[in-house]
Amino acid sequence: MTRPTQDTGPRLDSPLFGELLLKLGIVTPNQIEEALALQSLNGQRLGEALISLGYVTREQIQSALGEALGLNAPPPGVVPVQPPLGEVLVGLKYLTVAQLDEALALQRRSAGRKLGEILVEQGYCTYKQLYEGLALQGRAGRPEPEARSQPLEGHHRVMVVDDSPLACAFVQDGLVSLGYEVVCFQDPYEALEQVNKVQPAIVLSDLDMPGLDGVELCRRLKEGPTRAMPVIILTANDNEAERVGGLRAGADDYVNKSASMDELAARIESVMRRTGETERMRKLFARYTSDAVVEEILKSPDTVVLTGEKREVTTLFADIRNFTGLADSLPPEQTVGVLNQVLGGLSDAVLTCGGTLDKFLGDGLMAVFGAPVFREDDALRALQSAKMMMVFMAELRQRAEAEWATTRQGRPLTLELGIGINTGVAVAGNIGGAVRAEYTCIGDAVNVAARLCALAGPGEILVGERTVTVLPGHEAGFEELPPVRLKGKPHPVPLFRALW
Repeated sequence: MTRPTQDTGPRLDSPLFGELLLKLGIVTPNQIEEALALQSLNGQRLGEALISLGYVTREQIQSALGEALGLNAPPPGVVPVQPPLGEVLVGLKYLTVAQLDEALALQRRSAGRKLGEILVEQGYCTYKQLYEGLALQGRAGRPEPEARSQPLEGHHRVMVVDDSPLACAFVQDGLVSLGYEVVCFQDPYEALEQVNKVQPAIVLSDLDMPGLDGVELCRRLKEGPTRAMPVIILTANDNEAERVGGLRAGADDYVNKSASMDELAARIESVMRRTGETERMRKLFARYTSDAVVEEILKSPDTVVLTGEKREVTTLFADIRNFTGLADSLPPEQTVGVLNQVLGGLSDAVLTCGGTLDKFLGDGLMAVFGAPVFREDDALRALQSAKMMMVFMAELRQRAEAEWATTRQGRPLTLELGIGINTGVAVAGNIGGAVRAEYTCIGDAVNVAARLCALAGPGEILVGERTVTVLPGHEAGFEELPPVRLKGKPHPVPLFRALW
């Protein structure tokens, strides 16, 4: 698929740059022809091909480009002066001399207006072209930063996507000098294809690109497996509507192209810090709960208090009955296989109903509904999860009996499940030491749920009074039982059995 391109003047990958080198007497026509032939074979830029053939040095290439744009460094001791913006744009062939003269005349008649605004208004150049001119102008007016021999700590690989080779080169040079590793793509489609191979820590994308603009590129990155990869959009047109569109597509930040490299680096570090915290949250909760709940957490990370908070939760404890006796009669590997099969089915029930898998307890588990994400129907979700667990266990027994009827080996699997559910205020947060800590809930309401589970018979779901209270309209689904005395409680506790 052929995509439109624009003339960027003496580019490092074009024959025009070869003509410039000829005019400056740096190379001969035969050397240019040989480099062009090599370029067609390996896809190198013309300048890189000449360097690989040994006809020029990298310093000569840089000097030639500076000569073409009138940007060569002044003699030592002379303070560099920025070249006029109009001359830079003419040197880039974005502007003719006649257009520059007309724009300057308009600027003189309208005092206070910027030349760039007039050039864009008259249609002589685009914001993108204006940015490149400003970048060149700024770079020519200040000394090159001293390159660091080692990357700065914490700096990672950056992918730069911009259809202009010059814009890519400026961003690359600036970030490399600050210690970053930079990979550039002029084709946004190629960048999408190669992003998994390159594995950048962050993507910097131009906003205005032919075929696939920066907003669409960002959207595609955020909708795929790379959704966690941070994206910064670079733009010369600080339009609010475009900025909002980019942020809605998932962009992590917007940076104006006239910003200094130091500001761009600061924005990159800020986004990387936020992304690092997001990934820490994702890894923390991905082990406990479903992807949907994790995404909810990441949308509002401030709602999760890892240091501890009081909140109402519904806690569920499930315990396999008769498992110890069964385990004594099975080989160790079969015991582990059966346990993993059962706990896997119980865990699926918790995650399907949007709960948080708190921990495995030998031949049982603890699940929480209401932390770290609170929902109005947390108690109902816990009850639905318990019923799904009971159905799963019944199906497991049926399959085991069918297999036994066929083989008549050993004895059929006769595992049962007891469940306790209770709702109340608990403390939720990261509990543990410096070496190991887990997000969990503790408190009296949690202890009551555990004791109800211990009381539950095979195939029984025992429920606390508060859980029934917060489920209006579901009273018919419970059978009230005589109150029971629980350890640590001075009076008998109301008790209900869920009907399923």
